[in-house]
Amino acid sequence: MALCSLIVFPDLDALRVAFPNVAENVIGHDLAYPAMLTFLPAGLLGLVIASLIGAYMSTISTHLNWGSSYMVNDVYKRFIKTDATDKEQVFAGRISTVILMLIASILALFLSNALEAFQILLQIGAGTGLLFIMRWFWWRINPYSEFTAMIVSFLIAIYFQFIHKNLDLPALSGALQLIIGVGITTFAWIMVTLFTKPSDQKTLDKFVRLIRPGGPGWKKVIAGMEGYEEGQKGWSVPSGILCMVLGSVAVYSVLFATGNLFYGKYLLGFGLLGISGVATFLVFKVWSAMSKNDSQ
Repeated sequence: MALCSLIVFPDLDALRVAFPNVAENVIGHDLAYPAMLTFLPAGLLGLVIASLIGAYMSTISTHLNWGSSYMVNDVYKRFIKTDATDKEQVFAGRISTVILMLIASILALFLSNALEAFQILLQIGAGTGLLFIMRWFWWRINPYSEFTAMIVSFLIAIYFQFIHKNLDLPALSGALQLIIGVGITTFAWIMVTLFTKPSDQKTLDKFVRLIRPGGPGWKKVIAGMEGYEEGQKGWSVPSGILCMVLGSVAVYSVLFATGNLFYGKYLLGFGLLGISGVATFLVFKVWSAMSKNDSQ
């Protein structure tokens, strides 16, 4: 339906003509989807509404269960009651689910649109992204590093969304906010990492044997392990990163190719399809080499 809207409503002026009674501040690119719903008969419209409700409930339940699992496994069972029974963990999960839902409901009252919620999530994700990548390359990353990154990035997101705009300070673009947030968060978790104890050797050994990290960041740990040699089964992380980049190129090339073909830009559209095909071929080649190396 979104792709069809590119043809039916190719620009904002088309929306203004089709809906002359809609306020100017409502006219935007996101209006194309509800505008397309006006073409549906009553039965299909009801089906779409049901699907939207289902998608909403699916997203909410997923994130609540996800957050609850973090609270139970990473906080309650690890720091509060290490010998908690299954029944106690389930009860703690239910309580944390209710608390998370209340916090989310309160936060939603301060948001005027979905974009603001997305900007908060983007700031948190950008701040913690480097840490979650670095754990594969540096053995010193520990739970305190992760907690610091998540808390600091969240506080920065809240500051930019609710506090900075209400102060007599120069407005900052979204990109600049991300750069500042990533910089502060990265500095904070690196300092905490350096001034806290690393994970115990048993945990590090288990991680190495399961994940098989490599590179200079893990040499110190691997050197002290018995019966394990670095690279004995190959280090797949660089190849995995290459597959991720190639896969992203393949997917986005198809997406932009589809849009260009809809608009009649056939040369660019087919060119992007060709790029996608090459990227897909390279993904399978690299993945095949990784699988062959793992089986040796």
